[in-house]
Amino acid sequence: MKVVEVAGLADYVGKELGASDWFQIDQERINAFADATLDHQFIHVDPEQARSTPFGTTIAHGYLTLSLLPYLQASIDDFLMPKGMKMAMNYGFDKLRFMAPVKEGKRIRARATLLETTEKREGQWLLKFAFTVDIEGEDKPALAAEWLLMYFV
Repeated sequence: MKVVEVAGLADYVGKELGASDWFQIDQERINAFADATLDHQFIHVDPEQARSTPFGTTIAHGYLTLSLLPYLQASIDDFLMPKGMKMAMNYGFDKLRFMAPVKEGKRIRARATLLETTEKREGQWLLKFAFTVDIEGEDKPALAAEWLLMYFV
């Protein structure tokens, strides 16, 4: 993480902050997510039946890919953290698009760009980031999102 004075956050608007480490999506993780969410659609959990689909294999739930953003974001070396931060909270998403399925066995990574900084009240900063989740070896990303994070300093 890159620690930045609050007054300097705006200097990073429009700049890509880097990419996370690659992370492999395996069937065990897909199955665990299906169990946690009660979404056992065959395209996710039945490799035999999924072979007959256009994907040829099982695919991760879109929300599984989305749920990994906090983990992936943590490995982006230049991701911003305001100096003196007491805590950060997920504030939601302005936009979210699932653009391509993540096939079992593929690796993904997240890339982030700071879009906006807004001081909501003294000591509370709302930052909007553009996130793209790439799929290794594929042209189309898994998802694109505008993620809002609230920082308390």
